[in-house]
Amino acid sequence: MEIFYWVVFGGLAAIVAGLELSKSNKDRINTSSAFNSFKNNYLLVYSLMMAGDWLQGPYVYYLYSTYGFGKGEIGQLFIAGFGSSMLFGTIVGSLADKQGRKRASITYCITYILSCITKHSPQYRVLMVGRVLGGIATSLLFSAFESWLVAEHNKRGFEQQWLSVTFSKAIFLGNGLVAIIAGLFGNYLVDSLALGPVAPFDAAACFLAIGMAVIMSTWSENYGDPSENKDLLTQFKNAASAIASDEKIALLGAIQSLFEGSMYTFVFLWTPALSPNEEDIPHGFIFATFMLASMLGSSIASRLLAHSSPKVESYMQIVFVISSAALMLPVVTSFLVAPAGVKGGSISFPGCIQLIGFCTFEACVGIFWPSIMKMRSQYIPEEARSTIMNFFRIPLNIFVCLVLYNVDAFPMTVMFGMCSVFLFVASILQRRLMNVAEVHRSRSQEWSAAKEMTSEVDPLNP
Repeated sequence: MEIFYWVVFGGLAAIVAGLELSKSNKDRINTSSAFNSFKNNYLLVYSLMMAGDWLQGPYVYYLYSTYGFGKGEIGQLFIAGFGSSMLFGTIVGSLADKQGRKRASITYCITYILSCITKHSPQYRVLMVGRVLGGIATSLLFSAFESWLVAEHNKRGFEQQWLSVTFSKAIFLGNGLVAIIAGLFGNYLVDSLALGPVAPFDAAACFLAIGMAVIMSTWSENYGDPSENKDLLTQFKNAASAIASDEKIALLGAIQSLFEGSMYTFVFLWTPALSPNEEDIPHGFIFATFMLASMLGSSIASRLLAHSSPKVESYMQIVFVISSAALMLPVVTSFLVAPAGVKGGSISFPGCIQLIGFCTFEACVGIFWPSIMKMRSQYIPEEARSTIMNFFRIPLNIFVCLVLYNVDAFPMTVMFGMCSVFLFVASILQRRLMNVAEVHRSRSQEWSAAKEMTSEVDPLNP
């Protein structure tokens, strides 16, 4: 393997280790032993859930291809997954507010285990059912667990700032370290033990089953709105009304959709971007490098969230601008560097530049996740948290389906340029969110001060 890959990986590893080891008390939030126990339990569950997800990712396309399906048929299967997440996932995920977040988390485990089982069949219809189940599970993964955490955190009376500790650790472990280990473990099962491309899915089902057992034995139930007089349609109307009536929630949803839409598009594009002439690149090692960059981002986020300044609404503007510039690199290099006319070989010089840019983008992803979780905990009302979070995913899934359907219709530079523009728009919307939040905060402080003054003048009429 070329020394360039090791230099990038080693440099990122050294920076991550340096950041983690150099943390002072000012960079840490002092918490209680009760909170630490609660946090560790959630991190265990979240890591098991993410292990079940990460084990499958690198082998889905490969498994379908070994069953003899072509690019078009595989594309339809992927579209079915995102479409299912948009349609059925929104409904099932929204039921978490009414039926309970613990039940929804258990439903995620069962649904994803069933999806893993379908991978044993080479029948297209069975695999399509698996993709539908996987789409539903994805919606639950990105709504039910976070909703349970926020509600349970508040119910137990922990300080609001402590949430950021759990968020940053969850991303550092679940989206970083666990992803790297899962990739290596999956590679060991498929290549070293020669168990075939279905083996990672069986291993994922085992991790999901263990996580489900921990949830069933240690988690308590919590709800958004447990009242019996609200049907699902009413719940949807209330969520839509909350988004329409509160500019902060609407802006947050738009920002999330723009960033995640660009992120999922990047997932499809990074391989052809780094090997436009069929260069031989180590996909698994590059994936591990990206995850290490994400760990770097979550480590930076944990430091930022531990301080009251700068506020999350402020520094995320810079993060979006940097991520926009990072995804503009393929466009810039295509104009400045002439394409190579030779097929194969090692990664090109433009590819090296792009890889560094992509690692920068992944670091921004690592900052994004705990930061957006923090903002969602502040602005989304508890009674409709899961419903609103799944509403946010509707435009995201529409966008990803359109990209998948038209991935061959546009040049790669156009796709990256579009993502860069989306991220820049996200930075503008983030600035608007910061201004709206500051106005709302100042009005709340003025109202509280006025109320205190009234209470002092007339203590019998508070």
